[in-house]
Amino acid sequence: MSLFWRIFLLNAAVLFAAAALLLLGPVTVSTPVLLTEALILAAGLAAMLTANAALLRIGLSPLQRLTRAMATTDLRRPGHRLTASGQEEIAELIATFNAMLDRLEAERAASSALALSAQEDERRRVAQELHDEVGQTLTAVLLDLKRAADRAPDPLREQLGQAQEMTRASLDEVRRIARRLRPGALEELGLTSALKALTNEITAHGDLTVQSHFDSPLPKLDPSVELVLYRVVQESLTNVVRHSGACRVDVTLRSAPDGVDLLVRDDGRGIGRTAEGAGISGMRERALLIGAALTLGPQSGGGTRLHLHVPALRGST
Repeated sequence: MSLFWRIFLLNAAVLFAAAALLLLGPVTVSTPVLLTEALILAAGLAAMLTANAALLRIGLSPLQRLTRAMATTDLRRPGHRLTASGQEEIAELIATFNAMLDRLEAERAASSALALSAQEDERRRVAQELHDEVGQTLTAVLLDLKRAADRAPDPLREQLGQAQEMTRASLDEVRRIARRLRPGALEELGLTSALKALTNEITAHGDLTVQSHFDSPLPKLDPSVELVLYRVVQESLTNVVRHSGACRVDVTLRSAPDGVDLLVRDDGRGIGRTAEGAGISGMRERALLIGAALTLGPQSGGGTRLHLHVPALRGST
């Protein structure tokens, strides 16, 4: 029976019961209406409305659950599904909604994978151009400045020396940017060495103390999983440096019985109720690509705690 007919028959049953009481019962209505009669009619109307409301609430409660699910569903946190309960028509609607979520999550994962792959390719291209073009040009300028300083008189030699130092600093910065865009250490030396190099670089170029703890050996990870772990640590440390005001951050990568766990904890001011920015959204997107679960929130004692759990099914071979 369709939802329309169920509601119609419920209302009809209540109205027929009221009509039967008026026709067959001792209740009569005088002109003018007596107080007793008015009270009886009011009580009957209240009883009919109460019964009708209770029946409708029972019949439509699955729709209310579906409405709440529609309002709170977040494709960046997939997996939650409603139980297809209730009458046949409502259960079919919930099942259709679940199927729509499955399709949307699959399409989002596919489009995110393409976007992130294109982003990595573009980063690799820019890093290569920085290294080959800008880096080589600055190196040539540095050599020319050195040759000019060797032949220049003393007053000019000092200025050329300052220009050399500025050029050398610019060259180091270009190389650092290129390494951040394309983590060559990740491809050449592995995840642990790349993360150590990243944490050492953060410590060397700022006031933040980074303590790292990496299990050895780690389970063998797919290259896509290693890249996600590296990018999540990189984005987390960038957020800590820019926004947290922390003095210390701990980065832990350890084996777990059912996968690999990454923990990043700082002693900063925390995220509070600040809306998630592009960096955190990007980390969630990357986590979805490898089937990982990412949680981010305050930790006891202050600061922020990030936890990324990579399941063994996707993370190990």
